[in-house]
Amino acid sequence: MDDLSEVSDAQLVTLVARYSEVALAEIYRRHGGAVFGLASRVLSNTSEAEDVVQEVFLRLWNSPERFDPSRGNLRSYLLTQSHARAVDTIRSLNAKRRREINDAHAVARAGYDLQHEAWDLVMSEEVSRALATLPDDERRAIELAYFEGHTYVQVAAILNEPEGTIKGRIRNGMRRMRGELARRGVQGADR
Repeated sequence: MDDLSEVSDAQLVTLVARYSEVALAEIYRRHGGAVFGLASRVLSNTSEAEDVVQEVFLRLWNSPERFDPSRGNLRSYLLTQSHARAVDTIRSLNAKRRREINDAHAVARAGYDLQHEAWDLVMSEEVSRALATLPDDERRAIELAYFEGHTYVQVAAILNEPEGTIKGRIRNGMRRMRGELARRGVQGADR
């Protein structure tokens, strides 16, 4: 069946379901311009519209059973698909733009300069030195709670000590660390 110009759209879709490339080409010949025209009007971008047309016809090729002739004609079905894909493309592009803008703002807000990085490094070293001056039981409780993220209850279980003892060790250790940091001249350590 080489001449498909007299075959109905519904019959062409049936042939597409049987993997007839000629039938798909005839459907494209009949309706491709309208599908492209709608996508172009919605998107205002030829390249994006061409992608939508390709997606619509590829979808017809992969799932011809989705077309139900009892619900309407093939042109309406394809135009509905084209419109939906075009709107999805606009939404996707807008979401991408929003993500890029948000990422740019996040990078700008996080603009971490060398001076801050150096200050954080110095502070980290000072805290490590102050921590090293503590008795082992206080230092270990603080390390578990603040650097490993455990709760008081978890620290108590790990060290096999009562919760109140752990809270006291952490409180005393933090007080000693503040004093050591203040003695070393670290600003804000006395708060």
